[in-house]
Amino acid sequence: MSVATTIAYPLTYPLSFADREVRTVSRVDATSTEEQLIIATLDGNEDAFRRIVERYIDEVSRTVTGMLGAGPEIDDVVQEVFIKLHRSLHTFRGEASLKTFVVRMAINKSLDALRKRKRMRWLQPWSNEDPWEPPADDRSDRGLTSKEEMAALRHAVDKLPESQRAVVVLRLIEDYSTEETARILGVPYGTVLSRLKRGVEKLKKDIGNTPDAHLSGGDS
Repeated sequence: MSVATTIAYPLTYPLSFADREVRTVSRVDATSTEEQLIIATLDGNEDAFRRIVERYIDEVSRTVTGMLGAGPEIDDVVQEVFIKLHRSLHTFRGEASLKTFVVRMAINKSLDALRKRKRMRWLQPWSNEDPWEPPADDRSDRGLTSKEEMAALRHAVDKLPESQRAVVVLRLIEDYSTEETARILGVPYGTVLSRLKRGVEKLKKDIGNTPDAHLSGGDS
């Protein structure tokens, strides 16, 4: 799934690390390592952070879209993820990859957006507005044979509990391994398998005729 998301620069908050002594700004390029980009960003090099955004924006956009479904708030949530990343980068200890660190933020921000949706539905239970439709270029059927099947799958994913939805999106939509999913979510390996099994069972029940190939809960 490819989502066209643009990060506005400069980001909409003061990008500063006032508590750090700013050293000579490091030079970075497309070959810079993850560690070099982090160090340069913390030293005040905004080009380094721009490169971090470019490196991980596809994963973040796909994860947010998988959690929320295509909608008008996707860009805002993706922007919030990278604002949060910039603010929190000094806490990164390298215990997992930066990609894991970022995708975990994407999951958490998506969950925040889902809770906000629920609150808004209570405040605005009726609406005469037409449902939002994503641009044709932003749709991907992932092998499904019709728009109706894709809509059915999306509806079924939206009905999953938050914990199961996160596992289903990471394992079945983003193709992370069970081990990677466990690291991203910060839960035990067995918990991922359990949530995935229950989530897949619910999806199959809701969708009915969706081919099993699209809802394989097997380990990898």
